[in-house]
Amino acid sequence: MTTYHYVAASERFLCEEEPLAEVLRERQDHYREQHKTIDFWLVRQPAFLDAEPVKACGAAIPRPAAAVISTDSKFIDFMKLRLEWVARGQFEAPTPAIPHPCASVAVEGINDMLPPP
Repeated sequence: MTTYHYVAASERFLCEEEPLAEVLRERQDHYREQHKTIDFWLVRQPAFLDAEPVKACGAAIPRPAAAVISTDSKFIDFMKLRLEWVARGQFEAPTPAIPHPCASVAVEGINDMLPPP
């Protein structure tokens, strides 16, 4: 089992109003230069927000939601400071409640194509 950290907000805020694409591109370039494996993902309409371990925090996030998920808590701390108006939390996966950390409720059947975590 792995601990995943996240920041989440409305999809409109996170994906349209904030320069999120630029921040994630810079992080991706940094990882490439450092020869590091990507450990962060943008998930639109993340399923984990409705799972029991996260449900209390997830209920406060306007829908449709989006989240940046990472195994690096320091990166998520940075994202929380950078974006400010987002919820921050963490969860364990895979579990029966959260079988895949990047699963989405946006498209039926897409989760069956996700690789194992």
